[in-house]
Amino acid sequence: MIIHGPKNVRYDMDLGPVVLSDWYHTEYLSLVEEIVSTNIDLTRPSSDNNLINGKMDFNCSTAPAGTQCTPHAGISKFQFTTGKMHRLRLINAGTEGMQRFSIDNHTMTVIANDYVPIEPYETDVVTLGVGQRTDVVVKATGSATDAVWMRSDISVLCSSPTQPYALAAIYYPQANTSMRPNSTAWPVADTSCGNDPLSSTVPYYPITPDPNPATTETIVMNYGQNATGHWLWTMNNSSFRANYDDPLLLLVNEGNTSYPDDPEWNVHNFGSNKTIRIIVNNLIPTAHPMHIHGHNMFVLAEGQGTWDGTIVNPSNPQRRDTQIVQDSGYMVFQINADNPGVWPFHCHIAWHVSAGLYVNILENPAEVTEQQIPSIMAQTCVDWATFAANDVVDEYDSGLKSRDRSPSSPDRSILPKP
Repeated sequence: MIIHGPKNVRYDMDLGPVVLSDWYHTEYLSLVEEIVSTNIDLTRPSSDNNLINGKMDFNCSTAPAGTQCTPHAGISKFQFTTGKMHRLRLINAGTEGMQRFSIDNHTMTVIANDYVPIEPYETDVVTLGVGQRTDVVVKATGSATDAVWMRSDISVLCSSPTQPYALAAIYYPQANTSMRPNSTAWPVADTSCGNDPLSSTVPYYPITPDPNPATTETIVMNYGQNATGHWLWTMNNSSFRANYDDPLLLLVNEGNTSYPDDPEWNVHNFGSNKTIRIIVNNLIPTAHPMHIHGHNMFVLAEGQGTWDGTIVNPSNPQRRDTQIVQDSGYMVFQINADNPGVWPFHCHIAWHVSAGLYVNILENPAEVTEQQIPSIMAQTCVDWATFAANDVVDEYDSGLKSRDRSPSSPDRSILPKP
């Protein structure tokens, strides 16, 4: 679904979503079982391919024995019109791979991040962490017979690809579409694991965050083994684990905001504070695209090492819902607590959230008690209780991402009853 808002940059054609995604031949649940195991060698699986709008050739000689594989399966194709301005809506819908997107011989103008319009700036390469969206406008400067490559490379420095390169063809109106492009790639500097500098990503519509937030909290991300030797991610020394018997929003709606027996729910209760600043410190040399629900966050600062107190663009900082926290680095963000609820803040890398890299931000709980929860949710809880009374399935990850949709397989997202 595309929501069309006011234009901050003129363009002639909207080419729609350009979806970038790493691809794994091993099914997700099998990978998750290994990722949260006791064997450190299994905790970072490598993707098998990289796709643009679901397509990319694959070298079948590298496929596992007995696997059905179609060589030269085909690539996605786009059309440019000479002299026209084309809008592309880039989406990293992958699992783990950090993408570097480019178009040979063409410069891109970045106009929005995570649907927030920004002051336009030009670049040859756009970096997108998992879950991030960036809109660009590209002027078709080629001749009517040109054909060029659209490329997206998974960062080898920041991710774990086996085959990192995705290609799609862009044809001008009189190009020979039976021939593949023969253009040359821009140089891609795979030297750091972060987004473009905050100084470049200035929102088009300015909003100034409160320079004196009502409360500030520090969250430390780490990685290690729990008491049984399984490898998990933690935030403030706690690895998230869901319990579907007790939905947090419903508990808060009933006035229950204390969970001393369930610290693994990772609830951070910010009470009635109107502005919340969170300093995220990443102790591990792995980058994390951190995503918040219910808000666009003011990204005040980010980088490697520790925060020195400097805020970038304090009168109008970047606003978006997903920001890469660099390896062994930090991010400082702020939200206005104007949306009462229980809002997840988590890493968008599937393996990391499955292994517990997730907290819940409880915002204005007194107002949540006054909300009218839709009746369908109550019926869902009744249906769940009936099911869970007889069907207990061992859950081996945090519960957020673990879902087997195969009708012949059990629903592994279910938590065992206490």
